[in-house]
Amino acid sequence: MEIIEANLDHPEHAAAIVAMTDVYARDGMGSGAPLAADVRARLVPGLRAHPTTLVFLAYDNGQPIGIATCFRGFSTFAARTLINIHDLAVVPGYRGHGVGKALLAAVATKARALGCVKLTLEVQENNRRARRVYEGAGFAQAVCGDENGGSLFYTKPLD
Repeated sequence: MEIIEANLDHPEHAAAIVAMTDVYARDGMGSGAPLAADVRARLVPGLRAHPTTLVFLAYDNGQPIGIATCFRGFSTFAARTLINIHDLAVVPGYRGHGVGKALLAAVATKARALGCVKLTLEVQENNRRARRVYEGAGFAQAVCGDENGGSLFYTKPLD
């Protein structure tokens, strides 16, 4: 297995990003449906235009088997950058073989090189398999103080 930081201008990497994001979208923990044609067409140009995009791809014998799509953010409490892992997906046949763990390690290495204070991510509460991977890599529910409880991830669709 090989983990690389994707070059969004490289046609092979761009195709792998679309394919791996589609794998994730089709999964029950994604949207449960393939990416729409217009989303497939806009995905890489949109990622390329976003100034904080980082994408890591996992390959096995030249075939893409996993992806970590990340964005740099900023922690106001630490006055340092952070990396949010927006999507982490592994092809079903490769799950349980350390691909997710290797992708998380690659993201952490990049974050340390950039001087980031932390990594963040969101996970479905019932996605026990992913939660085990994340917890095994040192992630835990964010808590800013015992009396405050844990952080929740909220969303507000605008369309």
